[in-house]
Order: sequence, then structure tokens, then C-alpha cells
Amino acid sequence: MTPALETRGLSIAFGGLKAVDAVSFSATRNKITTVIGPNGAGKTTLFNLISGGLRPASGTVMLDGRNVTGFGPAALQGSGLARSFQITNLFFELTVRENLGLAAQTLDPVINAFFPVGRRGRAADKVDELIERFGFAAKAHELVAALSHGEQRRLEIAMCLASEPQILMLDEPTQGMSHGDTEETARLIRSLSTEVTVLLIEHDIGLVMSLSDHVVVMHQGRKLSEGAPAEVRSDPAVQAAYFGHG
Repeated sequence: MTPALETRGLSIAFGGLKAVDAVSFSATRNKITTVIGPNGAGKTTLFNLISGGLRPASGTVMLDGRNVTGFGPAALQGSGLARSFQITNLFFELTVRENLGLAAQTLDPVINAFFPVGRRGRAADKVDELIERFGFAAKAHELVAALSHGEQRRLEIAMCLASEPQILMLDEPTQGMSHGDTEETARLIRSLSTEVTVLLIEHDIGLVMSLSDHVVVMHQGRKLSEGAPAEVRSDPAVQAAYFGHG
């Protein structure tokens, strides 16, 4: 079966620093693949190469068997890829519904952009669906700035789903969350994998081991190890580089 996403020898350097050095891995459809590694390992740079924020110096990015290397973020979104960021990327002066409406507007023809939000067929339906699914019914008309940190992070995931992607990339979605919010978000991500392929960066190792189907470990820009969570955790090289013992 063709992987949902695949990188082959992906590389980029900044000056003399090889931030991502010949990284190859694949993400299986409707599974959760998590990229982990110490600070500075190149995880977010790898995400930027895949999602179009950076152009690789060498290597390829494949989506569903199609070469999309060098595509910009907009073209990749049109190809079925959506991405959240480590720092919350929301319109704080707008309401929850308005944020979701902006994210969902790609579902309707361009001409519909001149109509009121309530008249946008598929987009309006998608907004209603996401508000219900993510538990925002009571806060749909609240400004995003008034939401808790955990709610803002969940809203960002909802906005990624508004374009109905095939691949969802989440960069540390539980960062700064309380224990309760982290558990709720983990359940949400697991439920999403039934409809999208999830590629995740996550620092909470306990969460990684319980949530992931496949783990890719990076160290100093290179892929150090990959495999099932238990297999990766028992790898002596991973224990030495990431867990601090070996």
C-alpha cells in the first residue's frame, strides 16, 4: 500500500549546520506517526520541509505517491495536508465561529466568499459540525482571546480539520496544557486517526508511547531510530541520546 506521506533523503542546512540530514520515513494511512527527539534535533524543521514552510536542499516529499517537493503551504493544503504550529496560530480578536468559518471557506467556490458566512453551504455545515464535535457549542460566539489555553489548542486542531485534509500535522499540540486537557486532547487525536493520517511532534513521552502507532526518533538532524513505541523505547541508542541513559 502506498504510504500516505513519505520523505526520501530530506535535507536542509543553515550555514554549516545540517538541520535535517537525509531523513527518510513513511507515515501509514490512518495511523499516528510521532516524531520525537531532544531540543534542537530538527523536528520542527522537518515539519517545515514537509508542510512547505521551507524548501529542501535535497530529497523528496511524497503525498499519496505524488511528488510534492517544493510545494508551498497553499498548494499542499489543496493536496490534502493541514498543519498546526507549536505556537498557537489563531485570530484572537474573532469569535470561535468566525475562526472556523475562515478555515472552512476553502470548501466552497470562490464566488461564495462574497456572501454572508451563514449562506456558505459546505463551509457553514462544516463549522456547525466542528463546533459540536469539539464541544464549543456554548462558546461559539465568544472571542478566542477569552478561551483557556487548552480550548485554544483544541480550536486550532478543529481549524486544521475544517479543510477536510487527508493528513494532519500537529506540532506539540499539548504544550502548556494541564493534565486533564492533555488527556482530553490525546483522546481527540486518537479518534481523528479513523479519518485522517496524523503526523505528530510531541514532548510528553508517556503520551507518545500510549498514543503512537509508529515513532521516529531524531538526533542532531538525523533519524536515529524508528519503529513501534516499545521497540523504540528499548533501543540502546535512543536511551542514550534521548532518555539520558544506556
